[in-house]
Order: sequence, then C-alpha cells, then structure tokens
Amino acid sequence: MNKELSLEQDFEKLCNCQLFLLDMDGTLYLGDEVFDGAIDFILTLEKLGKKYIYLTNNSSRAGIDYVDRLKKLGFPCEMENVYTSGMATAEYLKKNYGNRDIYVVGTRTFYNELKNAGLNVFNATDYDSSDYGDVSPVVCVGFDTELVYRDLDLAVHFLRKGSEFIAANPDWVCPMPAGEVLPDCGSICALLTASSGSEPTYIGKPNRNMVDIISTMTNIDNAKICCVGDRLYTDIAVAQNAGSASVCVLSGECNEAEIADMDKKPDYVLDNVAELTDILFSHC
Repeated sequence: MNKELSLEQDFEKLCNCQLFLLDMDGTLYLGDEVFDGAIDFILTLEKLGKKYIYLTNNSSRAGIDYVDRLKKLGFPCEMENVYTSGMATAEYLKKNYGNRDIYVVGTRTFYNELKNAGLNVFNATDYDSSDYGDVSPVVCVGFDTELVYRDLDLAVHFLRKGSEFIAANPDWVCPMPAGEVLPDCGSICALLTASSGSEPTYIGKPNRNMVDIISTMTNIDNAKICCVGDRLYTDIAVAQNAGSASVCVLSGECNEAEIADMDKKPDYVLDNVAELTDILFSHC
C-alpha cells in the first residue's frame, strides 16, 4: 500500500467491510485481458465470506450480458453479483417518472432494459410527431455505441423545449486495449448540453444512489461496503459520497500524480487487486 497517497494507515476499515463493489474495466481486466491475480481476488473474497457485486457504469449492456462475459473470462458470477447503471437508471425513472413518456438515446439493450422495467419508452425510430404533439418527454441518455445523428437531433429538440435530462453515467470515455478509448455517455451528454443548454442529472457513479440501492437490497450498511476501482471521479467518488470505504488501484485510468493532487484521498491506494488479495489474507 502506498501510505503517502492513502487516507487510512491501517487495514481496520478494510477488514470491517462485508461487501465489495467492484469496477471491472481497468480494475479486473482491460478488454479481454484479465489482470494477473484478478480471479484469485474474487475467490479470496468467497473464502473469507465477503460478498461482492460487479458494479459498472457501462449502460450499453444488460446485467445478463455481464454475467455471460465474466463467466467466459473465468470469473465466478451470477445475476445477483451484477449491478449496472442501466438497472439504477430504470429504478430512478420508475420512482420519479413512472407515468411519463421517456425518449431514449442508447443501445437497443439499454432501451429494452428500461422497457422491461415497465417504463413508457420510445426512440428516434419510433417517433412520430403526430403521436406526441407538444408533450415534452423525459430525455434519457446512456452509453450509446449505436448512436446516429437523428438520435442527437431529436434529443436537442426535446431539451430545448424544456424536457428533463437524465443520464445513466458521467464517464467521458470507455477504456479499450492498446491505450484506445470510446466516447462514453458523458461525452454524448456534453454535446447535448452544448447544443441545448440543458445539464443532465447523472444516475451512475459517483452518484451515491447506486450504493444506497445495493445497501438496501443486501441489508449491509454503507460503512461496511468497499468500492474498488481505477477512476477517481467515479469509483472513488461514489464511495466517498456514500460513506463507504474506497480502494483505488493503479492498473487502469488514474495515476499517482492525480491522487497526490486530491483534497480527500482514497482510503487505500494499491498497485492492483492482487495486492488487495495479499492484504485481506494477511490482515483480515
């Protein structure tokens, strides 16, 4: 552990955690490359009786997609072990806009996830102005790898008329192998904000909403939950916002210089999840 960059100087807070919320890309793997020791880390949590949930801001895929992907990569995983920003967005929309029409900018998978949650959704392909008249729907945006210009055009049209603006996650980019990235939901929303003047309400990390929902589902207090990830503005920030423990690994996006500049540092800064395995075995 890098003690100079870590807020905590012992492992008591970490050992008291009963549930680990795990980022995936940049933390457990990158693309199809599984990091050394990542699968052993999950097996260690099971041996120690710790619960775990793979927590992702990626709203382009459904929960079952992650179950299949993780199993193919060799990780233990069932549906109860996965929670996505798409699931959290569906919960938020049901609670706040359950009877409203919702215009979706996102993948077909994201669209179906919202639809299957019982929401009144439509997209640019479905839209006919004669069906909606002057009604302003809620605009909901996800990480859309199937984006076309018509999707943006219609979103700006609604936002300029005063539609509420909800977004699944604030990530600017999605990391890819060989140092490449894909423009993520935050970048799409930045374009929409520049075109409409409307700012989105983000649902995924760092919004504490995801941790609060999981705390309620598992009956585990936020203070006994640990968020593990490689992004300061999502993975670490959500832990700090929710009053949970945080572990920042240096296997993905952030680096030591960025952490050194933080006003409030992560509880623990480690090279990778393999180091976290050693700590759990040795100190917990």
